This record gives sequence, structure tokens and C-alpha cells, in this order.
Amino acid sequence: MARDFEVLSKQTPRIDALERVTGQARYTEDVYLPGMLFARVLRSPLPHARVKSIDTSAAEKLPGVMAILHSGNDTTIWAAGDAKGRRRLFADEVRFVGDSVAAVAAVDRHTAEEATQLIKVEYEELPYVVTVEEALEEDAPKLYPEGNIREGDPGISESGNIEEGLRQADFVYEQDFITQHHNNAQLERRVSLAQWDGDRLTVWASTQGIYNCRKDIASDLKLPLNKVRVICQYMGGGFGNKNQGYDFDLMAALLAKRTGRPVRLEFTRPEDFIAVHGRWPTRQHYRIGVKNDGTLTAIHLKAYSGIGAYARGSGGINGPQAYAVPNVRTEISRVYTNTSCGANYRAPAGPQGAFAIESAMDEIAARLKMDPVEFRNKNAVTDYWGKSPLSSNGLRECLRQGAEAIGWASKRQQYASQNGAIRRGVGMAVGIWSASAGPSSAVLKIFPDGSIKVYVGVTDVGTGAKTTMGLIAAEALGVPFDAVAVVSGDTDSTPYSVGESGSRTTGSTGLAFIEASKQVREQLLAQAAERLKVPRDSLNLAGGKIVSSDGKSWEIAEVTRRNVDAITAAVTTDPSFGGKARTDFAAHFAEVEVSRDTGKVRVVRYVAAHDSGTIINRLTAASQVKGGVSQGIGMALREELIWDRNTGIPVNNHYHGAKVLLHPEAPEVEVLFVDSGEAMGPFGAKSLGEIPIVAAPAAVANAIYHASEARIRQLPITPDKLLEAFRAPGA
Repeated sequence: MARDFEVLSKQTPRIDALERVTGQARYTEDVYLPGMLFARVLRSPLPHARVKSIDTSAAEKLPGVMAILHSGNDTTIWAAGDAKGRRRLFADEVRFVGDSVAAVAAVDRHTAEEATQLIKVEYEELPYVVTVEEALEEDAPKLYPEGNIREGDPGISESGNIEEGLRQADFVYEQDFITQHHNNAQLERRVSLAQWDGDRLTVWASTQGIYNCRKDIASDLKLPLNKVRVICQYMGGGFGNKNQGYDFDLMAALLAKRTGRPVRLEFTRPEDFIAVHGRWPTRQHYRIGVKNDGTLTAIHLKAYSGIGAYARGSGGINGPQAYAVPNVRTEISRVYTNTSCGANYRAPAGPQGAFAIESAMDEIAARLKMDPVEFRNKNAVTDYWGKSPLSSNGLRECLRQGAEAIGWASKRQQYASQNGAIRRGVGMAVGIWSASAGPSSAVLKIFPDGSIKVYVGVTDVGTGAKTTMGLIAAEALGVPFDAVAVVSGDTDSTPYSVGESGSRTTGSTGLAFIEASKQVREQLLAQAAERLKVPRDSLNLAGGKIVSSDGKSWEIAEVTRRNVDAITAAVTTDPSFGGKARTDFAAHFAEVEVSRDTGKVRVVRYVAAHDSGTIINRLTAASQVKGGVSQGIGMALREELIWDRNTGIPVNNHYHGAKVLLHPEAPEVEVLFVDSGEAMGPFGAKSLGEIPIVAAPAAVANAIYHASEARIRQLPITPDKLLEAFRAPGA
């Protein structure tokens, strides 16, 4: 349903676009302080070992070395590094190649690096496991005393009766799917700069959440919150692996404390790939009950998620939630391996789950000789998300508009029978993501000269969050967008924000700004009524001016110029949706070209139809979708972090080796937005940050099958897998 707004739902350039494109934006990496030291980290060369001894004497003698920390002189626990709270900042038992052993602060980068190479570590090598399959073997080496499956697993979720649902089916589909460790691969590498002023710590961090980072650092270092300040004015991407306090923040802070000087710790790009985390790999087994008319009776998922050496992420898998099925059971076990951690990456449980369930749905539709769009329309979720009623649902409209835009019916028929080496196909998949919300704060001020400033704790990770908050405040207040200045990125000067993760920013902080704008607006109009001698109920604020019902208007400054300070509202909201589920929906359609000679796949066209409620800024929203689709295509076709099973060493922990999708390889993406009449979010907005990647791998995989009749159930779908499928009997 169309809604009329003064400033929202337009093509609005980002509020800081000029600074970003001209190089004026000051990222964490651009911050240098007088007397600053540089730090480097010594990392384990072994996948599993006990640290028997550390000799730092040679490194300490190197001129310019100022401090060295290791397990022998520091016992700090990095709580956010493991859900069990047992991950030490410097390991005395290393559990993957890249685990931190020591950190050195020196007068320059080269000296710090040289010093790490002079540290002598004696290891007791231990047996290790690299893959989930190895970890699950009965006699597998154990990472922890309780074993390689996370304590308490499998995590089970169930509704209805799965066995009864399978008995009701005319046939039961059963299949396995595999997804890979997929690295976040954000452009901005990790940098942390710490400085102490007496007992007060300031950290310039590359973080998605300044308040989350502050809380974690204060907790791990046993400091009061008022003794820790976190600053991040500009941020160059994170996609989920920068939203907490990290080990490099703690290392920089501890080294700065020990030396009495600011310390800057930088990761190299290979460290960036292995020392933090990526998306967890999965092994998924589905049993799906189906009636001959296409009705789903049951979905049973039994899966394993590879969470790596420490439990940093949930290891969850989404997928069955997209379908209205009376009998559903999911059993998910999180498995430890001697590899880098698996944790949050844009829609953490989404694309790997959608790849499996959406591939399965395509296979079932083919067996029934039903059109894949028709099959999903028949079974898609309608009124409920689990047991919670949906606040809105535009999935079927996304299916309709997306299919129409790509020419679904005609191309399915056109590409049904092809000869020759190069063949085309179209495929589709649906995606879902829960748009949660939580507490957040906003501060809004109108100064005596009539100028307006909003203070927001969000960090803009590429979503245009600062612009979004300015737009929401301007719309709610009744002023033009360019009348609003935005202050962000500093825990000492901006209010609390939940952090840019979990698709919560717009829903949480946006609602806080609506309330703050209402309060400031009321204060301003009350002052105007008194000073202008006009009845309050005849006044309004629109177009940046105070207007009366009889057509008169006044500049804001005509009312506020006698004030000695700003009109201010400081608001904290904790929205409740009355038990309703606020969920994003998407339907993606891909057209691909497949070479049967080389196995090479090219995505030639892509349509992404999204229900994210009201779109606050259509320019950045479309960019969000295009970026997520590109990441999903990379996950589908190329990207995978690989470990040598014989040594436990990662072999491609850098951009070139990971084969991150390049700009010339990304197709043009047509983005469609469906307004489903959402009523719960700010001005009817849901969320958009994470869902664009969810359906993309499955849509590409299904298009490949339509083009080549090769069903690949393991990501990434690389040329070797396709060529093997082409050579199979009957292919």
C-alpha cells in the first residue's frame, strides 16, 4: 500500500557521502596519536597443541620493543570469544592455526613483527580434527573434555508430530546438503587503537556496535563502564564479525596500560580471514513429507554446524520457517573442529539454510511436475511465524512481481530443451528473516538559532544508518532532511544503540527517534503558542516552519532565539509488538549461463523482490540488496575457506585465494520493493540489512539445475563439481 511522506522513501544520498568518496572520512585505520606504538600478534602454527614454555628473552632485547604479553604473564579471558567463557586472550592450549599466543608492542611495525619471530615457543602437539565428519567419528581426538559436540546438543525444535506427518505423506523426499565456511571478507581490516588517561581507557575500534564493544571491554578488563570510551566515526564493513569487543581491542588496551603509551594493533589480511570468524559450514539431512497435490505434511531437519575451535556463534539453520507445515522438527548439533570459528556473517543462519530447503523444494516440485513458483505459493507461510501471528506478509506479492519481472513462464519454457555447449536457465528461491527489535536511545536538539541536531549511537557499516536516522527524525519532526545534522560514533557523546547487527537498527533506534521527535516538536509548539500568542491547537510544524491553521508561518528561530539552551529530548524505547512477528520476505530470481565444456557459470540477470515494509531510503536500500545478492552469488559459486586436512593449515586465507566475487562478475540486479502494509515498525519499516543474501545461493543453484540438469547439493558450485556431474551416467 502506497504511503505519502515528505522526506522518506526517496532516493537520498548518504549524509556523509562526500567525506567517504573524497577520502576525508576518518576510519579507525586513519587515526594516529603522538608517541603511538605498534603491535603484532604471534599466532599458533599448529592446529592443536599445549604451550609448554615461552621464551621472550631474545625479543625483549631487540631495540624498540616495549612490551610483550603471553599466557605466562596475562590471564585475561576474552568472554565474547567463546560462549563458555573459557577462551583466554593468549592460549595455553591452542586449538587452531592462528590462535593467539603472544602480542608485542614496539616503536614501529617492522620491529614488532621481527620481535614476534624471535619469541621461542615449545609446543606439545596434540591430535586434531579439521572437518565435521572427522570430529563426529567415534574415536576422534577431542577438543574439549565433554567431546566435539557442544554440550546440550542437539538443539531440538518441534511442532506437531513429525512421524505422523511423514506417515500422512504420499511420498517422502530425503536428501543431504553441504555448505561451506564462508568468510565475511569485508574491505576494512581490523585495527584497534587504545590510549589510557590515568585509569580511563579510550579505544578507537573498527566496530559495528560502540556500546557492545564498550560493555565487553569493560567486563573483560574489570572496569566500570564510565572508565571506557569507544569511538568509531566511520567503519568499512563487517557483516557481523565486528559487533563486540574483540581480542585485538583487549590486546591493544593491555599493551597500552603496560607501556603507558597509545598502542595500535593491526591485522594483516590473512589474519583477518582466520583469526576472527566466518559463516559456519553445515551438513543438513532433510526428510520432507509431500502429498501428490503438492501439499507439504512434514519437514524433518537433522543437521550439524561446524563452529570451529570455540563457540562464538549460534550454529543455527533457518529454512523450514518459510513454509506453512503442520509437523516440523529440527535437530541441530554444533560441532567443534580445529579450525577458525564459525559465527555471524550477514543473516548468520540464513543462506546455508535456504540453500538446502529451497533446493529441496525445487526437486520436489520437479518430481510433482509443478512449477516452482506455483509450488511455493501453495505452501508458503501465511499468517504465522511459528506460533506468532505475522504483522504483515508480502511473500506472495514478491513471488508474483519477481516472476513477472524476469519473464519466468516464458523463459522456463524457452530453456526447457537446449542443445549446444552453452545453456541457459532460470531458477528462484524465497528468503525469510526475522526483523527483531530491542531497546535503543535517541537524543534530539533544536538550538536557539533554529538548527537541529540528532545524536545516535549507531555505527554506519555501509547500510546508510546515519542517513536513515536523520530521515526518520526529519519526517517525524516535520523538517527537511538537510536541516538535520547527525552526530554518531562515540560512547561519550551519543546515546545507547543496540549495534548494527541482527537487522535491529531501523526497528529499534528508528522508533526511539520518532518518540524523541514528537517530544521536541511538542516543546517547540508549546513555546510558539506562548510567544506568538497563538492557540496551541492551531499550530503545526511542516516543511521546517511553524505554521498556523490560518496560513501564517514563522521560522523556527523566531521562537527559539530567546532560549539560552537547546530544546532537548532524550528518549529510550523498548518496543513491544504485542506478540506479533515482524518478518522480512524475499523472492529471488536468477538467470544463468552454464558451459558444459568448462563447467563455468555466469549469472546474466537477477531480480530480487523484497517485502521490507516501508523503504526509508530507496537509494541505499537498493544498494543493500545488490550487495547482499553479490555476496550470495560468491557463496554459491566460488568462495570457501579451505584447510589442509593433513596439516590443519588454511591454504587460501586472503582475497585472491578465497575468490571473492569481482565487480565485472556481478550481474546487474533489478530490485523490487513490495509494501505489505506493515504497521509495527517506524513509519511501517521492517528491516533490510540481512535478508538480501538469504535466497541468493539457492536461486543460483536452482537456475544451474534448470540450465544443465545437474543438481549440485554442495556449495560452492565450482566447475569441477559440474563437470563431474556432466560426466555421470545419464547426464
